Amino acid sequence: MKLIIAIIRESQLDEVREALIAAEISRITVSKVSGHGQQQQEEYYRGQKVIPNLIPKIKIEIALNDEFVDITVNTIIKAARTKNGVQGEIGDGKIIILPLEECIRIRTGEKGGSAI
Repeated sequence: MKLIIAIIRESQLDEVREALIAAEISRITVSKVSGHGQQQQEEYYRGQKVIPNLIPKIKIEIALNDEFVDITVNTIIKAARTKNGVQGEIGDGKIIILPLEECIRIRTGEKGGSAI
C-alpha cells in the first residue's frame, strides 16, 4: 500500500480530479495549502512589486494498493502539467509517494488493502 501526496496548482484541480475519475481512481482527499518552492509569483500592491512568501496550492492525498501507483502518478502528471511544452513550467507541483503501513476502515474494521 502507498500514500500518494500531490501538490498542484489550484487551477488544475478540476482537470486532475476528472482525469483520476476517468482512470477509475475515485477515492481522494483534497486540501487547500500554501507554500513555496522555485515558483515566484509577483504582485503589485500600491504600486510596489511584492513577492508573497506563500503561494496557494492544492494538496491531493490518495491511499492505494501498489498496483495502482503507476497509473495514478502518470494520470496526475499528465493532467497537472501546464500545456506549455513537454516539460511544463516551474510551479506545476510535486508528487510524493510514501509507504502506507496500515489502513483501517472505521465503519467495518477492515484492515489493509481491502480497507482502501
